[in-house]
Amino acid sequence: MLTWQQLRDLKLTGLQSAADSWGAVSRHANAARDRLSNELLGAIEKSQTSEAATSAAGRLKTLDHNYDYIQIECGLVRTTLDSLAYELAGPQSKLRDALDDAAALKFTVGEDGSVSYPPGGENPMTKQPLPGGSAMGGSPLMSRPPALTQTPPGFTDTNPNHAKAQAIADHIRDALQEAHRVDERFSATLAKLKAEPGLNVAGATLEDMAADAAAVREVADQYLKNDIPTDKSPAERKAWWTYLTDKEREEYLAAYPNIIGNLDGIPSAVRDEANRDNLQVLIGRMEADGSETARTKLAGLLSIDEQLRAEPTDGAPRMYLLGIGDQGNGRAIVSFGNPDTSRNVSAYVPGLGTSLDTGFARNDIDRARATAIGAREASPESTTASIAWLGYDAPQLPAEKLLDNTAVMGTEDAEAGAASYDRFMAGVSATNETGDPHITAIGHSYGSLTVGLAAQRPGGIPGADDIILVGSPGTEAKTADDLGVGRDHVFVGAAKNDLVTRLPSPPEAGGLLSGGPLGFVAGAQSPLGPVYGAVQGSKLGYAIGEAFSDPSEIYFGTDPASHEFGAHRFAVGDGPPVGMNGVPAHSNYFNPDADPESAANIARIVAGKPGDISTQEPR
Repeated sequence: MLTWQQLRDLKLTGLQSAADSWGAVSRHANAARDRLSNELLGAIEKSQTSEAATSAAGRLKTLDHNYDYIQIECGLVRTTLDSLAYELAGPQSKLRDALDDAAALKFTVGEDGSVSYPPGGENPMTKQPLPGGSAMGGSPLMSRPPALTQTPPGFTDTNPNHAKAQAIADHIRDALQEAHRVDERFSATLAKLKAEPGLNVAGATLEDMAADAAAVREVADQYLKNDIPTDKSPAERKAWWTYLTDKEREEYLAAYPNIIGNLDGIPSAVRDEANRDNLQVLIGRMEADGSETARTKLAGLLSIDEQLRAEPTDGAPRMYLLGIGDQGNGRAIVSFGNPDTSRNVSAYVPGLGTSLDTGFARNDIDRARATAIGAREASPESTTASIAWLGYDAPQLPAEKLLDNTAVMGTEDAEAGAASYDRFMAGVSATNETGDPHITAIGHSYGSLTVGLAAQRPGGIPGADDIILVGSPGTEAKTADDLGVGRDHVFVGAAKNDLVTRLPSPPEAGGLLSGGPLGFVAGAQSPLGPVYGAVQGSKLGYAIGEAFSDPSEIYFGTDPASHEFGAHRFAVGDGPPVGMNGVPAHSNYFNPDADPESAANIARIVAGKPGDISTQEPR
């Protein structure tokens, strides 16, 4: 048990110095990892193709993981020790105040924490001073005068010094009990921060790291978390981070990479560092989970991790991981180029069926990569950051079944995503250092609804200069003027054979879906049969719905590719004909191989060269 003498004499600066040493080790590991990844591994993979080179690259990748683990774990030890020093400062100060009070009153504090006091007051019968005694923390207002061997029944010490001594003794006891609780919590946490002999970062080690990070966050909340401005604006968060010391920043990154990495308004390079660390923690957590959902997310995380560690190819800028998380269907925000230092910044929102899986990691991230490369070709003199933003839960209905299930399509997911997207874009504006960046919001499929709703929120999309909508089922806007950037800054791509851009309006969809069952029942009573009846019923229901609909209306309002909407329609390929697998027509807009005209037009708009796009007539 901690004694009051030990608590009094404890040198908190020694704990803080030890924490600084662990921080130095963490920084050295991080520097070694960067040098290994950026210089050694990259050089081997670029210049060598032999079996020996492949083997060496594999060993270097293992070492890379090991350095990653060392950096994170040493950072966690540092944060734990600093948190311990912070929390022990309170009870130590309380104890020292109590000892100062005892000294001022000339009371004596015993080794067991009891407080002895001198005679005082007056006995009303003898007119003599009441005898002194001692008080122990937690005792009632009773004491044992030195002359007595035991406290007489019912004896109450009326010596005025007793109440003062009792208060001091209680403060000493409270300080010791608080320090003991702190010591127990932090001892348990530090005991978890250890590696298995023969460090080799495998699945079990990553799982252990995830548990370690959670344990440190649990004890560091009082020291760090309460000061994180999660309820502030992106601009206020940027100011908070700017005025932190280097040591404070390192501690936040070590203990709360999951928060700092996803906090809009924090500089992109910092978010990237935090999210790369948190990515390893998430990989460990998903491996420990083992459920089907976790395995799906794990595959996406591993693919993102592999891409982050690879050398940029095809002229693509460096990758930045601006967000990562396992909540909902998963979160991931990936940028090609630094949004803080780029003149042009685009943020693409994917749509229906997107989640944190290999599909997102391969397809949606590739779309952002292709846009970054195309924008550089369109404007070599400018810098561009192209972002794939999975910051919301898109509907998970399979795209190929969309026409059969239009009734389940609502705006709830898009509304939630719109609010998150606006916060993210406010962060982009807050951290960009170019003075007046050219910012483009891009929505594909259901993501175009999300972008459209974000644009219609109060104030519109922060910083947005242009909006691109591709493969859109509508935005709930009547015209392009409703999107807040002016109709001349709204651009639409709609392939001829993209069924999503021709989704029936709600009255048409309602007639289509209700007419089928009614026709099926009616057909069952006729020689033509129920299937024929269902088909004819659907056609009739659709025709009735169409009669009460505006021809320019599709499922979520005015067709963005129509004359009535008023946007610029840029040229895209037709895509495969309907009946020959029409889904690719909905998926090719960003693909420079499958639809080079569309991909080039998107890149020109992002690069601030809208006058160079090729166009086609609105519907």
